[in-house]
Amino acid sequence: MKRYVILALALVVSASFLTAGAAKKDKKKKVEAVVEAPAPVNLVSASDSLSYAAGMSMTNGLMPFLKQQFNFNEAYMDDFIEGFKLFMQSKDDPKAKARQAGQQIAQMVCDRMLPGAVKDFEASNDSINAEVFNEGFLAALKNDTTHFQQQQAEKYFYEAREAAVKAKTEAMKKVGADFLAENAKKEGVKTTASGLQYKVITQGTGAIPTATDDVKVNYEGRLIDGKVFDSSYKRGEPNTFKANQVIKGWTEALTMMPVGSKWELYIPYDLAYGERGAGNDIKPYETLIFTVELLDIVTPKKEEAPAANKTATTAKKPATAAKKVVKKKK
Repeated sequence: MKRYVILALALVVSASFLTAGAAKKDKKKKVEAVVEAPAPVNLVSASDSLSYAAGMSMTNGLMPFLKQQFNFNEAYMDDFIEGFKLFMQSKDDPKAKARQAGQQIAQMVCDRMLPGAVKDFEASNDSINAEVFNEGFLAALKNDTTHFQQQQAEKYFYEAREAAVKAKTEAMKKVGADFLAENAKKEGVKTTASGLQYKVITQGTGAIPTATDDVKVNYEGRLIDGKVFDSSYKRGEPNTFKANQVIKGWTEALTMMPVGSKWELYIPYDLAYGERGAGNDIKPYETLIFTVELLDIVTPKKEEAPAANKTATTAKKPATAAKKVVKKKK
């Protein structure tokens, strides 16, 4: 902010010199247009200083926010400042408010609505054209029924989207099913009744956990294209959890693995994250590959019972009562 105040001052000074020089060179020429330079900011009271400092303080963290939310380029700072000033000058104007609302909705269309619609039709023979999408959006706002009534448009779109999503679902299922069918033919790969596939890399000799046991494991999760989406090895720390508190494919495998084993698991979508997927990497109906190393069965530590008190009366009190101060009767 200080930089722009200094810049304003510099513009005022330079403008005065240029005007004086021009007057000396040609006093007869008329000035056709006068561009007023911004007036310097004078802080003449404590309130002024406080207000100015408050304004500067409020910009802390603004630049990272602008870059993240608006993909802002600092080279266009002058344009940003112009937009800021225009908004402040017209913030109470109903027309200006309407334009600003339009810009915000346009941003939502560009960032969320349009990309979402395009994604829905990725596996379809049809596709979404951005320019025509925008024309349809505006037609609805203007009640233009040249091509569709509102309800007709919604019915047409939702039916088409449902068909596209179904086609995408079937395509994802087929990719996973084809992978598992080929994988089942590989040496050392075994398939269980549920459809889980596994390959023993190292067979341990320890105990086999039950579904309710806490287990300590190292693992790496991959998509069938080889992309790693999670790894305790990379974090440098094993994970501990109950064997039945993970995806079904893991629970089934862990309750077959002796401690010390290292297996590779090939998990169909219905034994993994199903039709919803998980996070940004695991899409709906995704078949997953895990390398799982069972390090130990962890026995939860038992909580120590509170020490017995001397009298039967205090022994019956809960543990928290031990923290209370009991006054003796006089």
